[in-house]
Amino acid sequence: MKISAKGRYGMVAMTYLAQNYASGSLVTIMTISEKMRISKIYLEQVFALLKRSGLVDSIKGSQGGYRLARPPKEITAYDILSVIELTLMETTDPATGDKMPEIDSVLDACIYRPIDEKLHELLASVSLEDILVAADKESASLMYYI
Repeated sequence: MKISAKGRYGMVAMTYLAQNYASGSLVTIMTISEKMRISKIYLEQVFALLKRSGLVDSIKGSQGGYRLARPPKEITAYDILSVIELTLMETTDPATGDKMPEIDSVLDACIYRPIDEKLHELLASVSLEDILVAADKESASLMYYI
């Protein structure tokens, strides 16, 4: 499995919004772009998908920006990636067509469906809150004392 740059940027942007969730402050695309060094145009495409899916709210105007539509503990990696990574959740056509349907059926049952189920299970088990907790632990372990 490979997650595209758009999917990775979406995860980063949503994690950044999650960090600002408790304060209730709005975050602009420009802020995320500058802070994370991600193309503003690329982020606009990502946020259009996130907004359409109801994962973020937006406020227009000079004091506007984006914020999570739900608390970080209620938004999973699956929620985010399923709206950005269309091919990640796409079912595939049979490889043999109608020539050997039993092989396609067995491959689907033994390999493809279990992979899809485990992927969904894993991504649905990781919330933005889990990511924030892990990030806090990671930053704490990187502190150097003199």
